[in-house]
Amino acid sequence: MANVDRGTAGRGIALVGALLAGLGVALGAFGAHGLRAILDAQALGWWQTGVQYQMWHAVALIALTALRGVRTHVPAWLIAAGTIVFSGSLYIMALTGARWLGAVTPIGGLLMIAGWCLLAWRLSNPRTTATSQD
Repeated sequence: MANVDRGTAGRGIALVGALLAGLGVALGAFGAHGLRAILDAQALGWWQTGVQYQMWHAVALIALTALRGVRTHVPAWLIAAGTIVFSGSLYIMALTGARWLGAVTPIGGLLMIAGWCLLAWRLSNPRTTATSQD
C-alpha cells in the first residue's frame, strides 16, 4: 500500500469520529426525548446501547489520531465501520422492530474487535511502526 500522508489520514479519521460523536449526541437526545413515549423498554435499551457504543468509539477514533509511530489507519477504519454497523443495526431494530437485525449487530461488533486487536498487535510489535498508514 502506498504511503498516506499522516495528516490527511488523521484528519479523515478525526472527522469520522467527530461526526459520529455529534450524531451520537443528537441520537441520544432523540431517544431520551422523542422516543420514550413511542418505544418499549427493550427497544429503548437497544437504542441506548447503540448510542453508548457509538459515543465511546467516536472518542476513541479521535484519540487514535494522536498516536505517533503506530500504523492506525486500518484499525481506525475497522472500528469506524464496526461502530456504524453495530449501532446502526440497533437503531433500525429499535425503530422498526425488525429483530432479524440482531443477526447483523454482531458483525459490527466483530469489526470493532478486529480493529482493537489489530491496534493492540501493532502497539505491541516494534516492526509495525508508521512507515505507512495501512
